[in-house]
Amino acid sequence: MPIPVEDASGFQGSADRWLSPSSIEELAANLAEANRLEIPVTPSGAGTGITGGRCPNGGWVVSLEKLTRLEVHPGFAVSGAGTLLKDVHAAASNSGQFYPPDPTEWTSSIGGNIATNASGSRSFRYGSTRRHLRSLTAVFMDGSVRTFRRGEPLDFPFEPVPAPATTKNTAGYALHEGATWIDLLAGSEGTLAIVAEAELALLPQPKELLSGVVFFPDDQSALAAVDAWRLTPQLNMLEYMDAPSLDFLRGPYSNEIPKQARACLMIEQELDSLPGDPVDEWVNRLESAGALEDSWFGESARDRERFRAFRHTLPELVNAKVRANGFQKLSSDFAVPLEANARMLAFYRESLAAAFPGRFTIYGHIGDAHVHVNILSASAEDFEHGKEWMELAARTAVSLHGTVSAEHGLGKRKRHFLPLMFDEHQIRNMYEVKRRLDAKCLLSRDTLFPDLLVVD
Repeated sequence: MPIPVEDASGFQGSADRWLSPSSIEELAANLAEANRLEIPVTPSGAGTGITGGRCPNGGWVVSLEKLTRLEVHPGFAVSGAGTLLKDVHAAASNSGQFYPPDPTEWTSSIGGNIATNASGSRSFRYGSTRRHLRSLTAVFMDGSVRTFRRGEPLDFPFEPVPAPATTKNTAGYALHEGATWIDLLAGSEGTLAIVAEAELALLPQPKELLSGVVFFPDDQSALAAVDAWRLTPQLNMLEYMDAPSLDFLRGPYSNEIPKQARACLMIEQELDSLPGDPVDEWVNRLESAGALEDSWFGESARDRERFRAFRHTLPELVNAKVRANGFQKLSSDFAVPLEANARMLAFYRESLAAAFPGRFTIYGHIGDAHVHVNILSASAEDFEHGKEWMELAARTAVSLHGTVSAEHGLGKRKRHFLPLMFDEHQIRNMYEVKRRLDAKCLLSRDTLFPDLLVVD
């Protein structure tokens, strides 16, 4: 009997068999057996993805939930693919260190974060997961196991594929000049190998952090502040919420969000070694930007946790609304070069207000010109129109030299976006790399590559 498999977006698939290896050796044996029998294999992490990557069309699912080794050392941690991100953060914190990547979904797995090259709010300063990998232990479809250290170059010929002019990208394979194994495998969405274990770089915990949720009376003031604050020294985070997002949050935060607030920015700054009085500097910044006086600031761990909960509550509310409406989540993951940020946001606002009035939110990583649009479909017509809008938005991002996926990957739901960003020759170059590492194309079948260009 088929085994149903679903991800956080509501996308569904089914497997013929579900395997949960408890060691790297067992995982390798599972893949070798499937390869011999020519059975497709789909890896599965914590199920928090939103592009359908873990949802197979038959074959075997290999769950990494039991690969949860976690050892913390000075400067690095050894983590199994099934270890949850929140557990890595907690263990690092207990040792006086921290792991910079902080995707919104803290219950995601490290293996899933590596597969999509996930980033999160602190990517403004620290970049994505790939930057913080010291080594990867990967299991290939033929059952072979290899460990790759940082900087280890690809040991096979390939034709380079250009990258977009964005600060973040996880669409397609990282095949730039001088690409390394870590470059390639991080963000490859489990289509080349299954990462079973990794060494994660840790940094010393800052002694002082200043966090804030800054409210604005209008969007224009918030966007002007983004440009003014982008070069603030040691700024870790620069996040955004629009007016509909704040309206969502007014339910649980009705007495805390200023009534006149129509946009907000969330910031975090490391204060260690900064000259002068950083708090006074922020007072001056807020006055210059026209921010509301009743914005929130704090320097304690309790304050940071309160602000983090505020930020994380929004996607939870959006997801609950989508589920209540009975449709799959329609969300964007596009990013553009920093200089195109205002143009992309103007396109979002104008087109969404015309097509989905009162049924969308815009929030996310504005410091990287990477915000997420969520369309809250209220009908089947909305849902179909929403899919059309997503393709239009993808084409707009690409026209601005952006990417169709900055941190979530394309999976199965969005793989048709790949040809919008890369031409047929470039996609075939990527596919040849897949064939080199997975000769029978059994691993994560139907993920990333569009059918019409995958021709033997």
